[in-house]
Amino acid sequence: MSRSMRLTAAALSVATLVGAAVAFAATTKTPSADKVARGKYLVTVMGCNDCHTPGTFYGAPDMKRFLSGSEMGWAGPWGTVYAANLTPDAETGLGKWTEAEIAKAIRTGNRPDGRQLAPIMPWMNFANLTDADANGIAAYLKTLPPVKHAVPAPVAPGETPKGPVLVMPPPSAWDAPVAPPGGH
Repeated sequence: MSRSMRLTAAALSVATLVGAAVAFAATTKTPSADKVARGKYLVTVMGCNDCHTPGTFYGAPDMKRFLSGSEMGWAGPWGTVYAANLTPDAETGLGKWTEAEIAKAIRTGNRPDGRQLAPIMPWMNFANLTDADANGIAAYLKTLPPVKHAVPAPVAPGETPKGPVLVMPPPSAWDAPVAPPGGH
């Protein structure tokens, strides 16, 4: 076999191996891809978009700013808080948070800076997520396009917020439970 034939045969062998590797990689899901897909599913069914996408409360979510926080405040005994920017923007979102810090905040309500999330964020319900599910949500949020969108800072109880708010007043201590229709 001539030298040029051997080189051609070697090149074809290398090309075949590279092609097979590329084809295998394209058809094989990595655990990371499964983790992100699970996180995307959970973010969808848990309704994160409802509070964390601007415009949702007005019936017109701004999907160009998907999960980038809301200007609509939630007012209650905790003061007024705003749904955070969940995109990985380093200045206004979760860009400086690790996946572990995001997962911890989802399940415990504890932010890396020590601030406790308000009870309007249902972290008490999310405390029941498995480690895999909380980590999947965190991994998915890290894959979003970063959106620079600073939401208003929390407003202390008794102070007047600027802009629209949804008021969540506590029930009065003297309010008696209302019987359902039909007296049952």
